[in-house]
Amino acid sequence: MKHITPARLGELEPLLAELRRFDSLREKKRGVFYRKSRAFLHFHEDASGLFADVRLGASDFDRFRVSTRAECAALLREIERALEAGGRANDSQS
Repeated sequence: MKHITPARLGELEPLLAELRRFDSLREKKRGVFYRKSRAFLHFHEDASGLFADVRLGASDFDRFRVSTRAECAALLREIERALEAGGRANDSQS
């Protein structure tokens, strides 16, 4: 599985816009988000679709398929839960 190309990343622009609303995340490169100084989320692609690798816990990345709106919404819910559990405020609900 390879890192996502810029063209395919464009397909995820609505998801990227939502991710940019979280105060505790910083987009260091388009589609690559950090939480504090640690990599938090990035994207991959292959023939079966688009995927996000996200660090929801303290250790490794979890992979989520993000090829549909429903899959993107599910990822956002998981990220919101993880950030709230970590005590990080965000403005996605403002």
